[in-house]
Amino acid sequence: MTAGELLDTAQSFPVSSLKQRLGEGGLVVIAPHPDDESLGCGGLIAEACAEGRPVRVVVVSDGTGSHPASKAYPKARLRDLRENEAREAVKELGLDSDKDIEFLRLPDRFVPGDGPIAERAIERIVASAQEVGAAALFVSWRHDAHCDHQASYRLARAAQRRLTAVKLFEYTIWGIDLPATTPVEPAGGFRLDIGRHLSRKRLAIDAHRSQTTDLIADDPSGFRLTGTDLARFALDHEIFFEGA
Repeated sequence: MTAGELLDTAQSFPVSSLKQRLGEGGLVVIAPHPDDESLGCGGLIAEACAEGRPVRVVVVSDGTGSHPASKAYPKARLRDLRENEAREAVKELGLDSDKDIEFLRLPDRFVPGDGPIAERAIERIVASAQEVGAAALFVSWRHDAHCDHQASYRLARAAQRRLTAVKLFEYTIWGIDLPATTPVEPAGGFRLDIGRHLSRKRLAIDAHRSQTTDLIADDPSGFRLTGTDLARFALDHEIFFEGA
């Protein structure tokens, strides 16, 4: 199967509830960067909160790769800004901005998928899953077109292997940038209806002002989500692949 075929097929995945896919229990959302939790799983988080499920967001990288040439926002200041934006975002989705989000602070653009630093990250993901009684982990798609997203998948997969009866689901942020002919594993999955949570998701995404506005204006090469990007995350369903 090719990436294009899988992404097309995913548009017709069955619509399921969290109860149908997870049963009881909490969930952990593993975000490669601050903002991926809102873009890929904002509706999921809001729905889980509405159902009273425990949720933990684990942000893998420090997010400082978005504007590396900014003098107004050197690395430490940019990291703090992006973490504060993520806290504001998860609060919009219904989480406690202090206890329900954790930052691993691995180097943006250089997240390791193995080795001693990765091992510590895996241990923290496992601990978060145990603390919330997770029935599932949600992480970026293994083929997402960003090295940190692929590494985050490997961390989550390793964590899942150490947990008992915990499912692994994958969401795509940059799958659209993958060449359509790229070979990928066939996968099933589901769509989650997030229509009633769209306004919350929009507020969560908007909280990431460094990524959606010209807040950081002194790095011409800095990252910014385009209107086309944002439109892809304003739909009334979120799609999740069920990992092997």
